[in-house]
Amino acid sequence: MWEKWKTKLKELLASLKDGQSSTYIKRGKLASLVIYNIVIIGFIFLLVIGSFAFGAGSGYFASLIKDESPPSKKEMSDALTNYSETSEIYFANNVSLGKLRSNLERDEVKLENVSPHLVNALISTEDEYFYKHDGVVPKAVLRALYQDVSNSATRTGGSTLTQQLIKNQMLTNEVSFTRKANEILLALRVENYFSKEEILEAYLNVAYFGRNSAGSNIAGVQTAAQGLFGRDAKDLTLEQAAFIAGLPQSPSRYTPFTQAGQLKEDLSPGVKRMKTVLFRMKRAGYITKQEYEQAINYDITKDFKTSSPSVVEKYPWLNFEVEKQVRKILAEQLANKAGISTEKLYGDKALLQQYTEQADLNMRQNGYRIHTTIHKDIYDAMENVTKNFNGFNNYVKVNTGSVMIDNKTGAIISFVGGRDYESSQYNYATSVEKPNGSTMKPLLVYAPAIQNGLISANSTISNSAFTWGNWSPKNAGKNYTAPVTVRKALTYSYNIPAARVYKMNKGNNPVSYLEKMGFTSLQKEDYVNASLALGAMRTGVTVEENVNAYTTFANKGQFKDAYLIEKIETRDGKVLYQHETKPTTVFSTNTSNQMISIMRDVVQTGTAARVRSYLQFNSDLAGKTGTTQNENDLWFVASNPNVTFGTWVGRLNSPQSSAKPGDHLRLWAQYMNAAYRVEPNLIAPSERFQP
Repeated sequence: MWEKWKTKLKELLASLKDGQSSTYIKRGKLASLVIYNIVIIGFIFLLVIGSFAFGAGSGYFASLIKDESPPSKKEMSDALTNYSETSEIYFANNVSLGKLRSNLERDEVKLENVSPHLVNALISTEDEYFYKHDGVVPKAVLRALYQDVSNSATRTGGSTLTQQLIKNQMLTNEVSFTRKANEILLALRVENYFSKEEILEAYLNVAYFGRNSAGSNIAGVQTAAQGLFGRDAKDLTLEQAAFIAGLPQSPSRYTPFTQAGQLKEDLSPGVKRMKTVLFRMKRAGYITKQEYEQAINYDITKDFKTSSPSVVEKYPWLNFEVEKQVRKILAEQLANKAGISTEKLYGDKALLQQYTEQADLNMRQNGYRIHTTIHKDIYDAMENVTKNFNGFNNYVKVNTGSVMIDNKTGAIISFVGGRDYESSQYNYATSVEKPNGSTMKPLLVYAPAIQNGLISANSTISNSAFTWGNWSPKNAGKNYTAPVTVRKALTYSYNIPAARVYKMNKGNNPVSYLEKMGFTSLQKEDYVNASLALGAMRTGVTVEENVNAYTTFANKGQFKDAYLIEKIETRDGKVLYQHETKPTTVFSTNTSNQMISIMRDVVQTGTAARVRSYLQFNSDLAGKTGTTQNENDLWFVASNPNVTFGTWVGRLNSPQSSAKPGDHLRLWAQYMNAAYRVEPNLIAPSERFQP
């Protein structure tokens, strides 16, 4: 072949020498003309084929979306920004408690509050042509389509940030050409109506980033920045921003934390991905070669947060109590908006379940700001007392519950839900009902009788044995004496005088006073049971209800229902709920003053006298002890002019003996001492109860 061409070349050179060039020039022109026509024909052929293919593709695309009506701008805006946001709980005085339990934690953030490093890292990694395309990159779509059709092992992806946003917020996870066609159509429409900044901000709040240091699922760059590095999105370093930007490709693989909130043993996949992001940032011109070299050699693992407990782990009783009360508030609001009364709501189980489920969903996903009345430092101090109280050492089954209430407002300042949440999840402060023993006497016996004009503090009552129907009340230790005054009977907690006064007043329906003071657990048999005078009840009363009732005396006869939720706000600052204190008149000022005077003697010389030796401060205290049969339940409730605080110690369905009598007084005093060290003016006010 080569020899043939050499011969032809020699002939051509010879012909040029012999003047035959003109012939070859003519032949060259002819050849050029032929080639030109072939090219034109080929181009026309390709154009026809291409037009046919484009028409067929367009027709197919149109067939895929023919049943879809294009959404309006408002509909798209609502869909793109309709992402759940985690609700947050606050202690009193706007002190953050933490996030409410949720399947996915998310905090909304504005674009201007996001580090430029993070924005650049995400764009260079997820969509390098973001600022140039109109929602779709055709060659990327064709490449991805080819990979799908050919079942290629290589998958480069073809989605822009706009498409990813639409896929997360407006479409299902269905894998089909129809869904992909709708995605493309919507991407073009979104880009037409919204600015790049608006699209980017929505994406930054939607993207999923794995788990945080508490093991919770997280979405949105602000939540990722806080959950991984403990800082706001605007304060991220280059390396931290690159790490976060690498997570969306495979969050479960690259996230540094396990479901338990522990650092993974092997962090290399996430670190390697971070370096890939940094390389792409350098290639795109967002960082210099020097910045790149410095960043890839940085040890990002030292920046990760240490494992941190969630709100549930740190404050289990408080978290679940907040959830319970917020759920109730929201369910009632939803029902009332639908024209359903509170009475009808609680009278229909199916209706109650429906609105409770909706309330629970709103509570967890609507980004509410829930403000409680709980004083953080007092609550923490009381938790510490419970943990270290040595009176529990020999009593495994003994538990406790306490509540402190602000007299003037009814706000619950603090409570103790139990000894150890892992051992028992019952909330002994707000949920467990126990007979209240002799703490019932002031509430049901003496105050109603004084109110009805039957007795006064100085009235004399027989202390001799008697029988009332089938019941023969007895004093503890069979201490029968000559007639005693009401003051002495209550100071030393004699049972027989209390039973006699209750019998004297029974026709005036004294139980109605308990109802006015918030008792909700009374059973039918309690209304006819004579021993109710001594605190014998079918089920009992919660610590919260018992303590709340005692605030009535401190408030000169006005009952103010205790509450834990001060306010619920939307994420935009709109007040969704605000507690309103509504006093109820139960006793006259005279009745309340007499009861305070008598119960002051209980603390000075009576059954609670030893509590004074346990206190580290002086205060005007008025209170009452209570003990049930076999000392199953030990109570002490007392008020000063500012607060009312009560403690229950006992056992729940256990044959083991309870704590030693007197330990509950020592525990009560230790709680008060701890609170005093935090807020001395609250716990030991200089003023006294005014007669």
